[in-house]
Amino acid sequence: MGIIATIMNTSTGEPIQKMSFGRMPKPWASFNLESGELVKADRVEVGKPAPGKVVTPVFVWVTPKA
Repeated sequence: MGIIATIMNTSTGEPIQKMSFGRMPKPWASFNLESGELVKADRVEVGKPAPGKVVTPVFVWVTPKA
């Protein structure tokens, strides 16, 4: 079972895209965005699930160059 994470822009606080990972991404992980840009994770946040839900939100914060 993979992890679905929301990729967030550190400078604007806006979500960039959703991405699927095979397992929990590490804070030093590097990956390509849909635009093809290679980014490195600044931090990884694991939120609390909504009441009555099982899915835990995961946010990966990155600083894109563009």
